[in-house]
Amino acid sequence: MAIAKIFVANRGEIAVRIVRAAQELGIGTVQAVSAADETMLAARLADETAKVGPAHASKSYLNSDALIAAALETGCDAVHPGYGFLSENAAFAEKVDAAGLIFIGPKPETITRMGDKAKARREAQLAGVPTVPGSDGIVTDVAAAQAAAEAVGYPVMIKAAAGGGGRGIRIADDAAQLATLIPQASAEAKAAFGDGGLYLERFVRRARHVEVQILGDGTRAIHLYERECSLQRRRQKVWEEAPAACLSPEQREALCASAVKLAERVAYRGAGTLEYLFDEATGEFFFIEMNTRIQVEHPVTEMVTGVDLVAWMIRIAGGERLSLTQADVTLRGHAVEARINAEDPAADFRPHPGTVSGLAVPGGMGVRFDTMLYPGYQVPPFYDSLLGKLIAHAETREAAIARLARALGELTVEGLPTTAALHLALTRNGDVRRGAFHTGWLEEWLKGHPLAGDRAEPGQARPSQIDTGQTDAGQTEAGKEGR
Repeated sequence: MAIAKIFVANRGEIAVRIVRAAQELGIGTVQAVSAADETMLAARLADETAKVGPAHASKSYLNSDALIAAALETGCDAVHPGYGFLSENAAFAEKVDAAGLIFIGPKPETITRMGDKAKARREAQLAGVPTVPGSDGIVTDVAAAQAAAEAVGYPVMIKAAAGGGGRGIRIADDAAQLATLIPQASAEAKAAFGDGGLYLERFVRRARHVEVQILGDGTRAIHLYERECSLQRRRQKVWEEAPAACLSPEQREALCASAVKLAERVAYRGAGTLEYLFDEATGEFFFIEMNTRIQVEHPVTEMVTGVDLVAWMIRIAGGERLSLTQADVTLRGHAVEARINAEDPAADFRPHPGTVSGLAVPGGMGVRFDTMLYPGYQVPPFYDSLLGKLIAHAETREAAIARLARALGELTVEGLPTTAALHLALTRNGDVRRGAFHTGWLEEWLKGHPLAGDRAEPGQARPSQIDTGQTDAGQTEAGKEGR
């Protein structure tokens, strides 16, 4: 192992997760902290802390020079970027390498190759992996977009080539609507990611969102089966589970094999996720993008496979070859994850930072709570609203949902509202229990449910939300940390 001390260039629950994984490997940790995060749980657990700037993310967790300087000053060998912030920033990975540090993740060229969605589509096509019919790369203007849309067929989804989190996404039903939406989407993408490039995909109505977790050592890759993330609000993931109940064994085998094929084609190193749309009506699946990092929902995969993904990221970055074979990875039961946010579902999911005056964490067999909370912790207003992830694992999907409902009933976070009530309602819903939903189901359900009133314009992702339906964003500015 070439790593003796890791610099954790992130915050919140993922920072806690990284610190704990490193400790179990006997590796020292230095936690980056902004001025708003000096009392966070990861800072308490790490061996050391290093101040990296003011509260605003742009001046701290997104300040690559400050992060690298702090890592060098504290004698670290490696940098773990977690998810969001700079985790999929190739320039940051290059700076880490240039400073003589190890970037715990894929090589910069891999991030560049797979981080741009249009380029990733081309890589998938070259690997023989099916992709959603769409434009051949970036569309340069309205006329080019309309020509591509005619070839693809309406409706089409307009997507930002350089980012995610729902930003830059629009759905056009005809040429006139496309002409109106292209400039809007480009301007939003430019403001969010510094790149207004767009591409088009066929919009699959009532699609399922399925993603495959892979591990690679730069030569060989394996899959750790798939997750379903179809329950989404404003194209942000709310609930995840593994495996995907909508797949047959034959579809699962084909899907996961395609992910391994693409990962090996790009010589992938570390943990990564390949995202697909699954058309349940036709049985087709389409690659849409790759996330070159660990994801929020990785715990459900860990629960059903018994593989510590974060530890393997560190081990591979430290020079180990992937000793796991595909035959070593087997599915064990079912796991469901509920994202617990500091938001009020009854007030249009308005974020609510504040002080945690009391905390009761659920326990029992098959329950895991990945969180950054402790009694007395002040949740800052500068970042996204994710407080933690409550995961339940059992032998069957039905039992896992029942266990999650029990755990949600035991969870108490005093001092601020959370989205636990939303998840408890979902565990009791007949469609959810049957697995009869799609990526648009939750928004339709919320319109008639007293938990929330969703009044935002379609396609407008709320900064306080965490993930995207067809993309999985990087954290950008303070309060916009999409994961």
